[in-house]
Amino acid sequence: MSKEETILRFEEVSFEYAQNKPILNEVDFTIRRGSKITIMGQNGAGKSTIFGLITKSLKPESGDVNVVKGVSIALSRQVIPRDELELTVKAFFTKYAIGTTYDIEPRIDAVLEVVNLKKPEKITGKGKEKTLEKSSGEFYDRIIKSFSGGQQARLLLASALIQDPDLLLLDEPTNNLDKPGIEHLTKFLQAYKKTVIVISHEAEFLNAFSDGVLYLDVFTQKVEQYVGNYFDVREQIVARLEKENRKNAQLAKEIQENKDKANFFANKGGQMRLVARRMRDKAEELEEQKVDVRREDKTIRPFIIPAPHMLGDIITITSYKTIKNHKPVKHKAKIALRKNTHLLLKGPNGIGKSTLLEAIANQSEDGTKITDGVKVGYYRQDFSMLNFDDTVFDSLMAVMTEHIEENMRATAAGFLITAHMMHTKIGSLSEGQKALVAFARLVLQKPNLLILDEPTNHVNFRHIPVIAEALNKYEGAMILVSHVEDFVSKIRIDEVLDLEK
Repeated sequence: MSKEETILRFEEVSFEYAQNKPILNEVDFTIRRGSKITIMGQNGAGKSTIFGLITKSLKPESGDVNVVKGVSIALSRQVIPRDELELTVKAFFTKYAIGTTYDIEPRIDAVLEVVNLKKPEKITGKGKEKTLEKSSGEFYDRIIKSFSGGQQARLLLASALIQDPDLLLLDEPTNNLDKPGIEHLTKFLQAYKKTVIVISHEAEFLNAFSDGVLYLDVFTQKVEQYVGNYFDVREQIVARLEKENRKNAQLAKEIQENKDKANFFANKGGQMRLVARRMRDKAEELEEQKVDVRREDKTIRPFIIPAPHMLGDIITITSYKTIKNHKPVKHKAKIALRKNTHLLLKGPNGIGKSTLLEAIANQSEDGTKITDGVKVGYYRQDFSMLNFDDTVFDSLMAVMTEHIEENMRATAAGFLITAHMMHTKIGSLSEGQKALVAFARLVLQKPNLLILDEPTNHVNFRHIPVIAEALNKYEGAMILVSHVEDFVSKIRIDEVLDLEK
């Protein structure tokens, strides 16, 4: 197979999830062997749908998805499916490994090394070897859901790598990864010799290895293919948008001039009416020359998360637990969060940040006390605070004290939640759309205490500055976990609890 050979081709591919809900409309593009491609597009534009069509888990309404015979494909998804969270590490990888699995443990070790997820090491020495062998064996028996979000992100990537695919599909691979994890993944992709297609909202990460972009337009349902790194392509798209707007502005001016002339000559009567008709015909021709400016570059509207006034401490933390060598370690603390106090929780993947947030939200942590009457708004990175069987309408109405539909719909519209989406089940939404529903719920809920676990995961980069501004202005007590430094830098932080220290 030559370097320039096309290994994947979409030919006039159309797809819709439901009647009158088109996602892709006669899409054409090709992928060449060894290329590293980024997929760009607004939440719900169909990025993950492209992956579903490539892996044959989805079938097009029309057109053909052609994969060269013999090309193997592996997908690293955004989240581990719920039915796989109860599997052991060994069973999880056995499910994805290709061929015989008699040597599965060494193969697991190899891919875990690639994704920088270390299992317990053996230490040679008298009296210790036997104990540590058991510790290493216990790792293969560990349940997947016991790993942190960042560790699960590494396991997802490793589950794809153990298949040794010719075409690697990565769906939001940086979600939940800390800075060292993203750096390690970046170096891996830079050195990777096979074909990769990536969906991500991390601009710096994408720019480090991308040599082409597939751009999905959510309104035309078309795909545009660009060559170049991520930043270059983004500039090309912005330049094209500006050019389209300038052309339309000039055409609009000429159209209005022709209409004005037509009205003037029409009032003159006689032969002037023929001139007026020509002016109107000219205006119609110019209307047809106007281009459909891409409209999907929308961002959510600026918003405020209301926080009812409350005096005194909203939450106190006198102790907390971290995870070290897979065991809880207790630490003392002296933290009291009042109105308008923001706490940043820091630490590497696996130290127990999400576990601590969940314990605080559920009030199951001995060393934390939430004052009676406090309303808690909890944003979980896996969206498990949402009922996936609810419709968007029911999910939003459920958190409101006063069930005024008009107010709910006005808030939802600010988060690009359309009338059509209202009757869609939460489980059928893209991960990015679930994130927007989660933020809309917080606005409608009006919490005194906001607990946020990686709130930028799955979110379009255009929305992130708007969310940062809302959190910066939040006047209740807030506990935030985020590995995205640029995002955190835009939010006022009053206290920092570094779990590693």
